[in-house]
Amino acid sequence: MWFRNLIVLRAPAGWDIDAATLGEALQPLAFSAATAVEEARLGWVPPLEPEPLLVRAVGRQLLIALRQEKKLLPARVVAQFVKARADAIEAQEGFRPGRRRLRELREQVRDELLPRAFSLSADTRAWIDPAGGWVVVDAASQARADELIGLLARSLDGFPARPLRSARPPAAAMTAWLVDGEAPAGFTIDQDVELKARDTRASVRYANQSLDAEDVARHTRSGKQCTKLALTWRARVSFVLTDTLAIRRVRPLDVLQEAVGSEASSDALERFETDFALMTGELSAMQAELLEALGGATPAAAGPGAARADDRLAA
Repeated sequence: MWFRNLIVLRAPAGWDIDAATLGEALQPLAFSAATAVEEARLGWVPPLEPEPLLVRAVGRQLLIALRQEKKLLPARVVAQFVKARADAIEAQEGFRPGRRRLRELREQVRDELLPRAFSLSADTRAWIDPAGGWVVVDAASQARADELIGLLARSLDGFPARPLRSARPPAAAMTAWLVDGEAPAGFTIDQDVELKARDTRASVRYANQSLDAEDVARHTRSGKQCTKLALTWRARVSFVLTDTLAIRRVRPLDVLQEAVGSEASSDALERFETDFALMTGELSAMQAELLEALGGATPAAAGPGAARADDRLAA
């Protein structure tokens, strides 16, 4: 149940929305399969299929899921059909089709092939903590997270969440922690690090390797900053923090795994509720301490203007 990659947004604490209200808002954009002539389709699906609810609540914590369906129509296949038709036209008419006609041929071929294309679907989940002011998307890429946040902004009038921004830039903070050899209170530095130069593509990576203080100092003196840093929070959760504030490779450690095991139930719904409650409780506390270590959120992330959806999210 644990989210593995976190892209975090901040909303005003005490955001007043519940499962029933959110479910009603999502319903108009519920997922339905793409038609024969559509290349892609997005929509909300129940996070615990086959249950029909579009929002699953455990206490005040809410879970939603977005499904993306895409038709698999490789460009090389389209190009092959277009070339065959262009060759036939040249043989019949004595000249090669121009750019405009080739474009029309390409559109015609795509329309004809789409009904025969295979479909591939993928789900993206998000956890919403209205009271705590967190919206967290389980996505490895910003583009995937933007799809979910964009549709959520369309579903909810006045969607208040904004991408998380910290007062202290993450790269500067992580670099300082490395140079000092000490993480902020509650965190420890692990053995995966990436350092990058600001003005060139020069970079150095450490993986499963103890960090040498002199090596780190030499790289930072040459202008490199830390862009990825593996950390552990209170011996409970390990993760990799990036310079964009994305959190990667989240993993609950043994102390939490044992807690889950001791409370395991044979009922699938009870197991989900236990796992989800544990995950949201731990990650809420971890994110709050991490944000504090980075100087807190900037006003743009959770200030008075947060109630107005910005153009990027509403697109």
